Amino acid sequence: MRAVIMDAPGRITVGEREDPRILKPTDAIIRITATCICGSDLWPYRGVEPVDRTPMGHEYVGVVEEVGDEVKTVRPGDFVVGSFVISCGECEICESGYPSKCVNSEFVSATIGTQAERARIPHADGTLVKTPGRPDPDLIPSLLAASDVLGTGWFAADAAQAGPGKTVVVVGDGAVGLMGVLAAKQLGAERIIAMSHHPERQRLAREFGATDIVEERGSEGAARIRELTGGLGAHSVIEAVGTEESLLQAIRSCRAGGHIGFVGVAHRGVTIPADRLFFAEVHLHGGPAPVRRYLPELIRLIWERRIEPGRVFDLTLPLEEAAAGYEAMDRRTAVKVLLTV
Repeated sequence: MRAVIMDAPGRITVGEREDPRILKPTDAIIRITATCICGSDLWPYRGVEPVDRTPMGHEYVGVVEEVGDEVKTVRPGDFVVGSFVISCGECEICESGYPSKCVNSEFVSATIGTQAERARIPHADGTLVKTPGRPDPDLIPSLLAASDVLGTGWFAADAAQAGPGKTVVVVGDGAVGLMGVLAAKQLGAERIIAMSHHPERQRLAREFGATDIVEERGSEGAARIRELTGGLGAHSVIEAVGTEESLLQAIRSCRAGGHIGFVGVAHRGVTIPADRLFFAEVHLHGGPAPVRRYLPELIRLIWERRIEPGRVFDLTLPLEEAAAGYEAMDRRTAVKVLLTV
């Protein structure tokens, strides 16, 4: 099968990989309809993480082709959306609402790679959710967004306790931050302040529900947030970048007793000064999003056309042109790239 391979930092090829096959009775094989490039894929692309002929991709939708003998919830022919983390759905951690930390968890990006024509999905019952039927073509981008960025933005908004009467600040205007805006709006937030200095992303943030835009950063950005919130700071803050600067921006923007949902992937060298966190007196909750927890509800909202997260994809390319997609996201000429298979 054809699949995207990162040979080395900055080097993307589309080559041949062995077709997946059922290895365990809980596996499913899916024929991928659409996949995409994630902001986290840019870390190895830029040389921040090691890479050596690595299969890429962890966001996916497609049609089930084959299932193992113990798979009960999906059958061949079903259209499915899958989480970017494999989960069994049965352990105590899954049952508590954190399938991304399942005792059997594995990251799809680390072991599978879904920027490909097919994929083997372990623990299919705990990882995949079928749609009510075959989706109309225009729904596929939104269903694909649910596989990671929408679910991640939703978790961030949930962790930040966005809701009626709340003011929410979103730090980060990439795909996850924009999905955080959408999620905060759906959860009923009264005011949503998007921190962004890119006009095209500001436009999309407003379409998704942002009421205010703050272009300043650092202490000036925090001062502007305080000005907009009567000197108190926001009730809820979504952090969707993962740098030390963005984490500190989130802490400075949050009021005492407020909640921060952090989902930006932090890398080596990123620290939070303990004194800043201690004296801020805020709630901090986040990490790899438990997307599988939210998938049934997100699929329902998309199927009923109540939300359209697929608008976050501003460039669509065939799988064979994946290298151009990586370059576009690296240069920030695209927010998020969808790859058709």
